[in-house]
Amino acid sequence: MMELYYMPAACSLAAHISCLEAGLPVTCRMVVMDPSGNKVEGEDYTKINPLGLVPTIVDGETRLSEVAVVLQYIADKADGKLGKVTGEERWKLLETLNFIATEIHKSLAPLFRADLPAEARPFFEKMATGRLIEAQNRIGDAGYLVGDSFTVADAYLFTVLGWCNFLKMDMSLWPKLGEYARRIGGRPSVQQALKEEGLA
Repeated sequence: MMELYYMPAACSLAAHISCLEAGLPVTCRMVVMDPSGNKVEGEDYTKINPLGLVPTIVDGETRLSEVAVVLQYIADKADGKLGKVTGEERWKLLETLNFIATEIHKSLAPLFRADLPAEARPFFEKMATGRLIEAQNRIGDAGYLVGDSFTVADAYLFTVLGWCNFLKMDMSLWPKLGEYARRIGGRPSVQQALKEEGLA
């Protein structure tokens, strides 16, 4: 059985949602932040992931980190239950995952830092706003990011949109994204993952 190492509400939530959506057998292990180093069940998490970051997925001899890669791995294991990921659609999925990771995720992450200089905050907020406008434009007619059904990209975007609420960003600026987040948030897999992570 796969093991997924996560922190509540971190980007690993996308992997958690995706495993549940696909019905993949997985054991979720919570990583706890600790001043002496992140822990899993009291043990040093860097033995699993040297950087101490989530997500990490362990599947037999396979051990992967970096959320975009972990999500693609899950998509490949899902046997079509997370949308079409072959041919042209696969390239579109990879592009979308990397857009979320490098453009949205990385522009929001500094806003969580308590030591971020006040004069730097508007820069990152402006950057995030531009990326979120582009994310809104990428939602297709079917209401998803890639193709006409839910994929791991939707799990990832839903996760980072949750950070916007935590950061008190005005989501009314992106009404299509707000509607999208509410709709994706209503999926049983999302509700289950949120409950399991103590977020609902």
